[in-house]
Amino acid sequence: MKLASLNQGRDGVLVVVSRDLSHAVKVPQIAATLQIALDDWAVKRPHLEATYQRLNDGLCEDSFLFDQADCHSPLPRAFHWADGSAYVNHVELVRKARGAEMPESFWHDPLMYQGGSDCFIPPHSPIRMADEAWGIDLEAELAVITDDVPMGATPAEAAQHIQLLMLVNDVSLRNLIPGELAKGFGFYQSKPSSSFSPVAVTPDELGDCWTGGKVHRPLVSHINGQLFGQPDAGTDMTFNFPTLVAHAAKSRPLGSGTIIGSGTVSNYDRSAGSSCLAEKRMLEMVEHGEAQTPFLKFGDRVRIEMFDAHDKSIFGAIDQVVEKYEP
Repeated sequence: MKLASLNQGRDGVLVVVSRDLSHAVKVPQIAATLQIALDDWAVKRPHLEATYQRLNDGLCEDSFLFDQADCHSPLPRAFHWADGSAYVNHVELVRKARGAEMPESFWHDPLMYQGGSDCFIPPHSPIRMADEAWGIDLEAELAVITDDVPMGATPAEAAQHIQLLMLVNDVSLRNLIPGELAKGFGFYQSKPSSSFSPVAVTPDELGDCWTGGKVHRPLVSHINGQLFGQPDAGTDMTFNFPTLVAHAAKSRPLGSGTIIGSGTVSNYDRSAGSSCLAEKRMLEMVEHGEAQTPFLKFGDRVRIEMFDAHDKSIFGAIDQVVEKYEP
């Protein structure tokens, strides 16, 4: 099943989207918003799935042409958004570039930070920042949305609470990060609003690509129309999504609509490219002694997408231009 939220009102308007992303239908009789659906998922899901089947069979007379540009992020705002760093080879590279050893614990205890979730950016809206000097960077990732997860859930139990998946552009301001981390109290200003793909999908939509709590497909990023990276999201993922969800739920329950991110997708095989500029710059520092690739500038366009085995877009595309923020 594929779901989206039209960019109407603060929490969007829930629509069911056809498998080929060509048509959609509103479902106010089931749930006005995705959050309302998630709050009563066991009851709402069967009705949504029945509508999805009718839509794919061409039986919804009130369907309309689906335009990704009309969408907000599937959850325009969420009660909880936490991002992990499941690709430890990426973390290892970050530390290597600055000559730091990586603690052994990073291989069995996930890194995670809690991000701002009150105002996500629609997937086709500009990324507005006040200053290029902040070091504007994309971070192409995947994320899951859960229903209610009890505190202390094991990874096996957490897997049963993963209801939807989507793509993420976890925008980072690289030049603000060092100063914040030096205070010993984590990210805040260096992690502005994130964006999510126009469409969220249930795990069964991925078929055999959803195996072992991982998505085994390349995550494709373009900058200004040029291919930047296409690392495989299932390869080199040290911590799968059930493990990340269980980590987040260790000391607290997770409410329905919680979003848990994978962190920047990265492969040891660097021929597939990168999912963020920071990684590319780190590789340049290791090889050449200095970074050569600049961070994003005003006017740059970022596109993030994932395709199935038949080259069909699964989640739609995050497609954004970086613009100067004018109060």
